Amino acid sequence: MSAVQDIPRYPERPADGHKGTFGRVLVIAGSRNMSGAACLAGMGALRGGAGLVFVACPEGVQAIVAGAEPCYQTIGLPENESGQLDASALAAAQALLSGKDALAIGPGLGNSDSVREVVRALYTAATVPAVVDADGLNVLADEFLGGSEILANPAGPRILTPHAGELSRLCGLTIGEIQKRREDVARDFAARHGIVLVLKGPGTVVTDGKRVAVNPTGNSGMATGGSGDVLTGLTGALLASGMEPFEAARLAVYLHGLAGDLAAEELSEPGLIATDLPRFLGPAWKRLRISGEK
Repeated sequence: MSAVQDIPRYPERPADGHKGTFGRVLVIAGSRNMSGAACLAGMGALRGGAGLVFVACPEGVQAIVAGAEPCYQTIGLPENESGQLDASALAAAQALLSGKDALAIGPGLGNSDSVREVVRALYTAATVPAVVDADGLNVLADEFLGGSEILANPAGPRILTPHAGELSRLCGLTIGEIQKRREDVARDFAARHGIVLVLKGPGTVVTDGKRVAVNPTGNSGMATGGSGDVLTGLTGALLASGMEPFEAARLAVYLHGLAGDLAAEELSEPGLIATDLPRFLGPAWKRLRISGEK
């Protein structure tokens, strides 16, 4: 196992670049009672530097998601009676992937049969790099734990971003067992499934099964609902920039934690909420750039 400590470098942004130069991200997130998850993931992608962000959500919450932020585009997808994605949303989602550079999927989707069908199909068949979080991980849990071949060898690179509870459902170990051996468990899971794993928490672990990095940024104020949704969008933006998945995950986790640290300096850890994180990603980028130039 190779331990990695340096901070990845973000690709140079050409002065004559345009919206398409800096990546197109498709975010698939949200449901009737979780519209905020889609908003936060979209904001994270915008503040991650993506040139264009498209947030696809159940049609019943599209107006709410659109009203939260004017800088991303929204697409309403067919929904079932519970306000979650209907199985018929799969065809529309697959069409939306055309011309996109990365996919971010999972926050706030729920766990209905139709959502499971959509997530499984996109995980398997999407050719673009994808980051999967939250309800997307819950959908995958039965497949991974059961050793199913359905999700083996997906069509593109995959980053999974569980906290210890979600990883417990994915791998069958208890949370206590995971927390005792965070780096080893994360590395073994990543190697077994051919993915990049981000095991969130204090000292977030990022691994591709060969290399392991422990993130130095972040604080307890980030243990608040929606924080992970911002990370999902941010990771998607860095994937869309063309970064290699392990490096994109490491930089996303570092910037996310740094934004949280800067927010806590101004607002306190108890007073920090998830919507503060996109606002402080700008200062985090500035801090990263200054540090990198020294």
